Formats: sequence, C-alpha cells, structure tokens
Amino acid sequence: MNFRKHLLLFTLVLSVFSASNAFAAADGKAIFKANCSACHKVTSEKVNGPGLEGIAGRVPSPAKDWLTKWVKNNIKLRESGDAYAVKVYNDNNKGAMPAFEYLSDEDLNAVVDYIIAPPKEEPKAGAPVAAAEQKAAPQDDNTVTYILLGLSLLFILVFLFTGRIKHNLETVIAEKEGTTPPELHEGMDGVRYWMANNKRLVAVGGFLAVLWVFKLGWDAMMGVGVYVGYQPEQPIKFSHELHAGVNKINCQYCHSGAERSKHAGIPSANVCMNCHKAITSGPNTGKTEIAKIYEALDYNPATQSYGPNQKPIKWIKVHTLPDHVYFNHQQHVSVGKVECKTCHGAVDSMAVVSQHAPLTMGWCVNCHRETQVTMTGNPYYDDIKHRFNKYLKANNQKSLDRMEKVTVETMGGTECSKCHY
Repeated sequence: MNFRKHLLLFTLVLSVFSASNAFAAADGKAIFKANCSACHKVTSEKVNGPGLEGIAGRVPSPAKDWLTKWVKNNIKLRESGDAYAVKVYNDNNKGAMPAFEYLSDEDLNAVVDYIIAPPKEEPKAGAPVAAAEQKAAPQDDNTVTYILLGLSLLFILVFLFTGRIKHNLETVIAEKEGTTPPELHEGMDGVRYWMANNKRLVAVGGFLAVLWVFKLGWDAMMGVGVYVGYQPEQPIKFSHELHAGVNKINCQYCHSGAERSKHAGIPSANVCMNCHKAITSGPNTGKTEIAKIYEALDYNPATQSYGPNQKPIKWIKVHTLPDHVYFNHQQHVSVGKVECKTCHGAVDSMAVVSQHAPLTMGWCVNCHRETQVTMTGNPYYDDIKHRFNKYLKANNQKSLDRMEKVTVETMGGTECSKCHY
C-alpha cells in the first residue's frame, strides 16, 4: 500500500511539473524573435549587430555563462573590465546593445541556448535538401515536455493496474481464509473511495494544483499590457527598411516631433508627397501602395493637382503607453541623446514595424539605472549640475565631477513622480 501511495505522489508531482512546463516553458526562438532579431540573425549575416553563427566558438569559455551575462547586461559586463566585451563594443562602432535584465533566468537560458544551437529551419517547398539534412531527424523543442507527460500517463496506468492486482490478491486470500472479500470500487465511486482513504495525498495534490494555477495566473498577469512583437498590418505597406535603411532617410524627417515635442508624431501625407510627387513607383510594390497616398489626398499625378475629397490615412499605432505614464520624446532624443533604436529596435531593417521592447516600468527603470548622463557640452544640465553639486556639497558628498558614473538614476530619474503624477 505504501508503494502505491508513493507512486501516486510521484505521479502527481510529475504531472504538475510537466503540465507547468508545457504551458510556461521558455521558447528561445520566440524570445529571440521578440527581442534580438531586429539587430541579429542566427546566421553569419550581419544586420545592425554581428551574425551569431558559431558564436560559442568566438566568445570566452564557458560560452553559455559569458553569453548569459552579455545578454542580461552587456554594459555592466563591459564596465567590469571584460576584455572581450570591450572588444565587441569597439568592433561595432561603440554601439551599446540594450540590457535585457527584465528577462527571467529561464528566458535568458532559453534564448542563449537558441543562439548557441538554433534548430534547423524547415526547407521551403521546392528547395533542394542536402543529403546530411535529409538523414537528420527533426528536432522538437518540446521533447522534454512530451517525455514527462508520457511518463505521467505511464505511472497513472501502473497505479490503476497495481490497484486491480491488489484487489484480486485480497479476494483470493479472503476466499482461502473464508472471510468476506473486499468490495471493488470502480469509476467515480472508486475515485471517491480512494480520496476518502488517502486524504493526505489528496491534500498534497490539491496544494500542488493550486500552486500551478497561481503560477499560470501570475505569468498571465505579468504579460498584461506587454505587446512585444505586436505587428499590425497598416493601411499602406510602408517599408521602414526601404526608407530609413536603403534610402537613409533620417527618422526626424518624418517624425519631426521627436526632437522638439513630447510626441514623435505621425507624418502627414503631405510629407510623403515631398518625394512621391516625383517618385510614383516603388521597387517592391510598384505603383500600388503609392497610389493609396494619392487616393487619400485626392491627388491626380497626371495634372499634379489636389481634389476636394481628401481623407486621413488611418495608421495603426504600434507603440502605446498607459495613460498614467508620462514620456517625453524631446527629453530623451534632444537632451539624453538616446538613439531611436534603443526603444524601437532596428527599424531601418524592418519591412513592417513591430514592437521591439516591452516598454514596461521595469524596462524603463533599468535603462535609467544603466544609462550614463553626458553633461559636457549639454547646456540643459548646466543649471541642474550647479544646483545638484551645491546640494551634494552641503551633505558632504562627492560632486558629480568626481563620481565614476553619473546615471539618470543619480539625477533622480527613478523617482515615481518623474513618470507618474
């Protein structure tokens, strides 16, 4: 009897673990696509950042440990004096990669595993397949989950089978001794009977199930309002890759509000017409998409005249912050000299723009803790620096000039009232 109890307890624990793993296992490929694919590819091709093929052989050993530290916070790793981190920074025009401290340890392990050994992509229909790839068995990211679920099912079957054997043996013994054989409980009656006689196991199983439900609820709540990878289909297929990447059009040419306003702004169709009066056909979509701009402006390209039936283009906003959050583009772009791609990713390589960063409070606060304030030659900070040094001196603290690193947090950038008031 003790064996069956222990077997069932093990089955309950294994079932809860495998079910939790099935619902909440970190998907390295999905995490990479949401956070890294705008700047990197797992091939040798370079985008904004270097290609990651063979990365495990290039970084210091142990590769996984080093890559985990680099992905979590490359700035901190570089400032710790890591020689290879400094080399990567210098080799890539001193472009600092965003820190990903908001990722859990599980997510970090998953994405690093994917970077080191990405699974083989399925060949497209009609494409030739190498003989070695034809022989290779397809890899399944959920193999462990399937094994655990299979073992759970096996243990349940063994439990039920041993229960029937136990009853049969007890019946034989009872007949031999001339006593009344035990009653056989099957179906729901058997479940109720077993639960009534194994209350401790039922309590443990119920407790584990409640914990699992709480974990699923917690994970779901942590994802509320987080839309990493959100990529709506726009009314006009505008390619940032073509305009900002290939044609090198500055972001502020279209989003002129970013340098002098709280909002970056969506350009009016008249801004598009600065170029598209002359350019009537694109390299990817021909005249189809440009014709939609003409239609919105009731513009006749033959006569170069505008009609009276103009209507706005209903662009779909990709990046949205809650109403209780204050964010000022001018303060970050003009004062903080923050590059657009820090928050928006490598837009110049996106044919269709998607949300690159989670834009959560933790993500913003972490950036404020890590981002160094450049005060030299920035008149915005002259008065602030003077008043702050005066305060520090009055409290017997080092002046800003003597500090090794002055971050946004040092200047009060993590106070609640800075973003919520």
